[in-house]
Amino acid sequence: MGRSVLSHFLNLSNPSPRFTSSLVISSRSSGAIPSKLLKKSGSIDQHCLLNRQIRTGFRCCCSISVSQPAGQESSSSPLRKRIVSGVQPTGTIHLGNYLGAIKNWIPLQNTYDTFFFIVDLHAITLPYETQQLFKATRDTAAIYLACGVDTSKASVFVQSHVRAHSELMWLLSSATPIGWLNKMIQFKEKSRKVGDENVGVALLTYPVLMASDILLYQSDFVPVGEDQKQHLELTRELAERVNYLYGGRKWKKLGGRGGAIFKVPEPLIPPEGARVMSLTDGCSKMSKSASSDQSRINLLDPKDVIANKIKRCKTDSFPGLEFDNPERPECNNLLTIYQLMSGRTKEEVAQECQGMNWGVFKRILTDALIDHLHPIQVRYEEIMSDSAYLDRLLAEGATKAADIADATLNNVYQAMGFLRR
Repeated sequence: MGRSVLSHFLNLSNPSPRFTSSLVISSRSSGAIPSKLLKKSGSIDQHCLLNRQIRTGFRCCCSISVSQPAGQESSSSPLRKRIVSGVQPTGTIHLGNYLGAIKNWIPLQNTYDTFFFIVDLHAITLPYETQQLFKATRDTAAIYLACGVDTSKASVFVQSHVRAHSELMWLLSSATPIGWLNKMIQFKEKSRKVGDENVGVALLTYPVLMASDILLYQSDFVPVGEDQKQHLELTRELAERVNYLYGGRKWKKLGGRGGAIFKVPEPLIPPEGARVMSLTDGCSKMSKSASSDQSRINLLDPKDVIANKIKRCKTDSFPGLEFDNPERPECNNLLTIYQLMSGRTKEEVAQECQGMNWGVFKRILTDALIDHLHPIQVRYEEIMSDSAYLDRLLAEGATKAADIADATLNNVYQAMGFLRR
């Protein structure tokens, strides 16, 4: 706890290329809880952030590299590492959600103990339509399955179906300094859009609920995108704070096992596709909340809609196509999407497309998108046609999740001094 700076390296073994992230850890000046701060390097992101004059309240240092596959962790091991992740059922699941999260879950479920849930409690932090929430929750679950999440390997459930999420959130709220929440960048951005008079308390406190989502399952790793790094940092600090305040000998004196109450999770950042950008602005993330549907490719978009969006997407006037030119964010984004849709390496795509004009490239990008998304769309329709099947899988997933979540919650109640039920 007294060390101000510590280098920590995370090496993950799985059947696909290993994700390796390097973190620089420093302590908060305001307390004894260390802060492990993250940053994705890259000239495109730096150029866009400079143009938009985005300023953050913390310093991050994180780099991602891809190495050769390492020895696979034994699938028969009773102590497999655990991963949790989820997507909000707001709007329509788009290519950014898929490439930044869901697609990366598929290989992880073969090696890790995985929990993928639909985070519906997070979906009510801003004004919403009740009927839309109901429909979008089922749609999101079906898309998980259609994209390849296998319920024989992973637990799939709806967040609100496991009540421990809300209960732990309240307990963690008592240990969360308000100053930590006031520094959350997304709260500042979204509250400005909605207006102070219309901002609910949940918009400020939902990072505590996110921490609850992660800590309930004693997660080892959490897949994170660019916009979630700060929230994971708060989760890590909150876990350490609660462990310090209530764990160890204090917990043991109350009849507990002692030691740490929560496992402190590590970030898992995919090497490509963690931040898919808008089709209308290569410096803005592809988002459900963007006013124009033209800015995103939705996973369920028909072929003609995909073709029209790619035909009209923003490009530039530079000759040829290339990755990683900070003056060409749209070019970098579209090439990255093509790389991920086609399954080719970055080097292969760079060589194939370097001499292309935009007209030719847009045609091959459209074909790659349609070919990749069509099987997902077919499978989605099959799942949605059998509502009983979907409901059964979600109920089974919630039961398994609740068994683990309740065990953690009971420990927290005990460590915090509550009378045993």
